[in-house]
Amino acid sequence: MTKFKPSDLTKIALFTAVIVVLSQISIPMPYGVPMTLQTFIIPLTGILLGKKSGTISTILYILLGLIGLPVFAGFSGGVAIVFGPTGGFILSFPIMAYIAGWFAERNNKAFLYIGLFLGAVINFLVGFIVFHFVTGSSLSVAFAATVLPFIPTTIIKVVVIGLISQKLRPLVKNKVLV
Repeated sequence: MTKFKPSDLTKIALFTAVIVVLSQISIPMPYGVPMTLQTFIIPLTGILLGKKSGTISTILYILLGLIGLPVFAGFSGGVAIVFGPTGGFILSFPIMAYIAGWFAERNNKAFLYIGLFLGAVINFLVGFIVFHFVTGSSLSVAFAATVLPFIPTTIIKVVVIGLISQKLRPLVKNKVLV
């Protein structure tokens, strides 16, 4: 069992708070799946805190939302959000953080980008599947709602996360930042 130092717990709590704040930066989209900065901060949390602490921070964020605190996009919360049309994205966040953290821990730039891409694909896939089943929409409508409009911003996020994480990760590891 991993023991966490008080500084680790502080970082987990801090990044959970940052996830909550960035989740509120949201652009409504036609099919009800908003464009948010969640998919920016979640992998970055995994990279900066490491796979374990980053995943725990993300799970804590989901648990806060599950108990009804308005932490999800649009200041929403509750079980209905997590198991609603956009819940697949939320449920995939711990996997996304873990994958980003795991690949970043390999200390290889190419692996980092592979991890970011893989995390995004899993996020899309789980979001797509849950949206399709919860809404009863066709596969083409589910794809148009959950994947297609987000491809350009995902590419930008992957590049930006890759670039800034390479600068921030050593600072977090050496306790210069956070």
